Parts: sequence; structure tokens; C-alpha cells
Amino acid sequence: MSAAPCEVQPRMKTLNHSVLGSAALLLVFLLLWQWGPGLLGMPEFVMPRLSRVAQESLVMWQSGNLWQHTLVTALEIIVGFALGAFLGLTIGVSLGLSPTAEAVLSPYILALQIAPKVAFAPLFVMWLGYTVYPKILIAILIVFFPVMINVLSAIRTVDPDMINLVRTMSASRWQIFRLVEFPSAMAALFSGLRIASTLAVIGVTVGELVGGNQGLGFLLVDAEGQGNTAGVFVAIVMLTLIGVIAYGAVVWAEKRVLHYLPKAMLSSQ
Repeated sequence: MSAAPCEVQPRMKTLNHSVLGSAALLLVFLLLWQWGPGLLGMPEFVMPRLSRVAQESLVMWQSGNLWQHTLVTALEIIVGFALGAFLGLTIGVSLGLSPTAEAVLSPYILALQIAPKVAFAPLFVMWLGYTVYPKILIAILIVFFPVMINVLSAIRTVDPDMINLVRTMSASRWQIFRLVEFPSAMAALFSGLRIASTLAVIGVTVGELVGGNQGLGFLLVDAEGQGNTAGVFVAIVMLTLIGVIAYGAVVWAEKRVLHYLPKAMLSSQ
């Protein structure tokens, strides 16, 4: 019992060093952004200083444009990510449990994944107009594949001895899935969700760039058309922040779920 605090202290020191290192790296980056363009003689329309970008973000925020467009993009990302992840999880489990269905549908799913998603954006805009729906559809397409592949692979590689053990206890097919196969796929599911959380931001941004009248992608195109380089950087920074928050939310959920997973599996046996 006394060894536990001794083990925690080195971990806390390592964590603190990592946080300090990341903070120092961020500070260096911000300082270079502020003073670097001037030292290199870059004009402001090519690379605005950090203070100029911050000033432009304040102006855009006070006008209400930045807040409104950020909310639209965030909503599109959340909905597209949720629907794409649910679809990927459902189809991944279905194909993992049915080799026949996998053999029949895999070529078509692969073809859908190989097709460039950017090519679908104009088509969706033509079908659904300048609404949020084309952006959500692109996000669904991009999010779907990594989640589906990870879940499918995890279901396929479940330890057969675990399945046989549960079968000896007269478990039904649903109980085998609930107690063994699905818990075994959780780690792979969250690995796919980590990737998908960043891809959702890319998908929505592509949709807004191709055909949008609101959102950060539209704001970026609008600033570019006006020659407002600082406004372009504001949109990029906001998209990056949304992506970081989305990724952090998945990591937080993963720690909450997988932290209790071993106990749940032990108790189920």
C-alpha cells in the first residue's frame, strides 16, 4: 500500500514537465509569430503579426460575425461527427459479426472511401443548396470509414477463448456480444474516434469552402476575397481550436470509459 504514492510522484513529475514543455513551446511559437514577420521583412498582407490577428479577431467578435459563424461550424462538426461515428460503429459491428456481409459490402465501402470527398461537396450543394446539410454529409462520409475499420478489425480479433468461455456458461448470442465482443472493441473504437474528430473539422471546412454562406469556412473565403489576411488567420485559428476541443473531448471520454472497462469485464465473468 505504501508503494502507491511513490509510484504516483514520478508520474506527476513527468506530467508537469510535459505541460511545462508544451507551454514553453507555445510561448516560443507565439513570440516568433509576433516578432518573426517584422524581422524577416514580411509585409502584413503576407504574414500579419499575432497582435494584428488578435485585433482583427476582437473586431470580428464584437460585430457578431465570428461568434455566429463559429457556432454554425461547431454545430455541423458535432452532428456530422456523431452521425458518422454511429454509422461507422453500426456497420463495423455488423460486418464484424457477419463474414458474408463483409465479403459482399466491402468492395463498395472501399470504393466510397477511395473516392475523393472534395468531389462530393459540389454535388451535395447542388442537391441540398447552401444549407448546413451538405457540410454534415461530407463530415459523415469522412468520419465513417476510420470508425468502421477500427471496430471491424477489433470484432474480428476478439480472443476466441473468451467467447468459448462465455458459451460454456450458456450465454446467448446477444450476451456474447455485450460481455465479450463489444467491450473488446472499445479501445479500437476510441482510436477511430480520435482520428475522426479531426477529420470531421476538415470535412465541414471543405464543405463550407466549396459552397457555403455561413460558417468559418465561408468566413475564411470572404476574408480572402477582401484581401484580409488577418481575417483568414482568425478563421484558421478558430477551426484549429474547435479541432483541439473535439479531440480533447474524445480523449476525456476515452479515459472515463476505458478506465472502468477492465473492472466491468472482470465482474461480467
